Amino acid sequence: MSTAVPGRQATWPMPAPPARPYAEAMTRSLAYFTDLALRRHEGSVVTREGTLTVIRSPQNQGFWWGNFLLMPAPPLPGDLDRWETQFQNHHSAAHHRAFGVDTPDGNEGAADDFRAAGYQVMHDTVLTAEVTHPPRRLNTDATFRPLATEADWASAHALRMAVNAADPSGHEETGYREFSTLKLASYRRAQEAGHGALLGAFDDTGTMLCGLGIFDAGEGVARYQSVETHPEARSRGLAGTLVHTAAAWAREHLGTRTLVIVADPNYHAQALYESVGFTATEVQLAIQKRPAGD
Repeated sequence: MSTAVPGRQATWPMPAPPARPYAEAMTRSLAYFTDLALRRHEGSVVTREGTLTVIRSPQNQGFWWGNFLLMPAPPLPGDLDRWETQFQNHHSAAHHRAFGVDTPDGNEGAADDFRAAGYQVMHDTVLTAEVTHPPRRLNTDATFRPLATEADWASAHALRMAVNAADPSGHEETGYREFSTLKLASYRRAQEAGHGALLGAFDDTGTMLCGLGIFDAGEGVARYQSVETHPEARSRGLAGTLVHTAAAWAREHLGTRTLVIVADPNYHAQALYESVGFTATEVQLAIQKRPAGD
């Protein structure tokens, strides 16, 4: 197994000690603190209007969670119309609806009003670790490294499309292709600016079998993004090995002290993350309505 970064290790920028770079957008939720930091790295605009936080991603308007409102507290009974009006005022061209809730405990308040209106109410597990350990099934066949070439980025796009196609709840292909292209471009800009990296597990032909992002959020915190394994390459220990490799990379290149990853509690990924040393610490609450036809 190789974790080398050809031609990049000696020159990778090391950040200065963090000084609360996103203090104006601090949240109670660790998940949303890291979300907002990463959106900024990707070129999104985060603004505060009183207690409301508005996130806009003009570079990728099809990215639901790059174009959302962050509620300061769980919704109250009768709040649905007010929040839908707020969303329309701030994201008038959007076909989706997305609201984060700035609470670390998953308290959903009157979210049943949103459910009755066709929204999904999601409770994801926020896991943290200071260090990780190798997975029980350590993969030694693939090469684990940050993306470095045009071919790497093309392979990352192919991986995302394959994962979406195999997902029973996947998105419509044409729209997802556009979204994925723009999303990878934003990751690439953040990587080239020294904020983190997209790492992959590559086979001998240079095909990316598994990938993830890890980016600095300030305060010594780094957040994982988009852990994905090709449907034909699963059950080989790739994801666990890559998560562990990325943790070591972040400590070395970003000065990371706290690692953050978010998982669907109903999916096997949470158990995988716990198996390499992560512990559940918070719950991230999100409320969304998919566009009609998606």
